[in-house]
Amino acid sequence: MLIRTPKSSQIKEHQVTDEHIYQNRRQILKSMGFLGASALMASPHARAVNWFGEDEATTFKTTALTFSQPQIYHSDEILTPEQKIISHNNFYEFGSSKSDPVANSQSFKVEPWSLRIDGLVEKPVTLGYDDLYKHFDLEERIYRLRCVEAWSMVVPWIGFSLADLIKKANPLSKAKYVVFETLYDPDQMPGQRNRFSGGGIDYPYIEGLRLDEAMHPLTLMSVGLYGKTLPPQNGAPIRLVVPWKYGFKSIKSVVRIRLTDKMPATTWNQLAANEYGFYANVNPKVDHPRWTQASERRITSGGLFTRNRIDTQMFNGYPEVASMYTDMDLRKYY
Repeated sequence: MLIRTPKSSQIKEHQVTDEHIYQNRRQILKSMGFLGASALMASPHARAVNWFGEDEATTFKTTALTFSQPQIYHSDEILTPEQKIISHNNFYEFGSSKSDPVANSQSFKVEPWSLRIDGLVEKPVTLGYDDLYKHFDLEERIYRLRCVEAWSMVVPWIGFSLADLIKKANPLSKAKYVVFETLYDPDQMPGQRNRFSGGGIDYPYIEGLRLDEAMHPLTLMSVGLYGKTLPPQNGAPIRLVVPWKYGFKSIKSVVRIRLTDKMPATTWNQLAANEYGFYANVNPKVDHPRWTQASERRITSGGLFTRNRIDTQMFNGYPEVASMYTDMDLRKYY
């Protein structure tokens, strides 16, 4: 067998596999979406089997939801299979590997739950667990989720407009930004107990939007996917979905929404400002410092060697939001 070895001069520095990645290659393969987990069902005995033939218990119970399907939010794109959506996750509160959240979150308690909307509002609102499903008209919306690591999914989210929730609190005229906060519960979330396994984050996780972004009709508070309540690895019981922004803006397991007149300091922007801007609009012309954002790997039903590489669209293919950024330099305000 003839094996060609390129000269060292032919290999650019960015093409060399990082030593940490090489040493953890098996775990990283598991985290890249190649997990053939079966769908989470209401049965407490459902199980997932990954690509390595290992059994992973998925004991968290999900419940069927009643919802409408507005044509305006319909998409003809191929949906990412449910088993991929529930097994390939970024949720550092449960671990930094893509497969950690499903493995470490199955005993997560979502009831009782408390979500408070306060700050620069006339009427602060507190919602309990049942309120998340009873006081809003739930809709299924098929949105693309584009992650900064250059992979993407097409997800049938179920939820309601964030604007409907904010309106209940009657925002004051001086409110300009909306701040979101994830549950802080180290007893349930192992990543919050260990900053190394939790991505070095100073918890609780904080995200933010401008008020006009939060009030846009596309901005969704999701309480389910694939016809059922959210599993914990996907942000149970309620998470944000902002489809024209990178996935890290779509904060999970939200317990507080606060209106303010100042741009908030957000988690990833504080941790690595050169990589994660406040706006986080999907822009294929602005590369991440460590990789291109011009294309993405769409996670579909394919297996280990499926490429499914496609060009990334501006605003993730949602041009109706462009008017909010008409006078902004989107290279500077990334």
